[in-house]
Amino acid sequence: MVEKTFPMTLEGKEKLEQELEELKTVKRGEIIERIKIARSFGDLSENSEYESAKDEQAFVEGRINTLENMIRFAQIIDNENVDSDEISIGKTVTFVELPDDEEEEYTIVGKAEADPLTGKISNDSPIAQALIGKSVGDVVTIATPGGNMEVKITNVKQN
Repeated sequence: MVEKTFPMTLEGKEKLEQELEELKTVKRGEIIERIKIARSFGDLSENSEYESAKDEQAFVEGRINTLENMIRFAQIIDNENVDSDEISIGKTVTFVELPDDEEEEYTIVGKAEADPLTGKISNDSPIAQALIGKSVGDVVTIATPGGNMEVKITNVKQN
């Protein structure tokens, strides 16, 4: 069976490792303490504090398993052999939407470290899929759920 790999930047892997360490060393202990306190209240069948702590424990343990898997099968992206103006994972791309010249900037990362609110989009997203392999000056049509949009790439930089 072939294991799934998780493409990511070195910075992204380091962030996941920090989150994992925090969950294992701090969060687990806090939850265990909450469970102990909730148990001291007596009858567990009607104890909302106990149920809440157990739910949080299940969530944290699931997240720990997910992070361990992503870190174990991380594929660090190396852009050494990619032209400096070619778009690839780990690079930040600036483009203008045509015809109104509205400028947008995104960093393309693996889905494990994607965070659209901070401008980090997954390499699996429609925008990234259309842009990867393109270069500064290229005009690209991006198929989005809201319809096609045409963009002109104005800048590509390595992070």
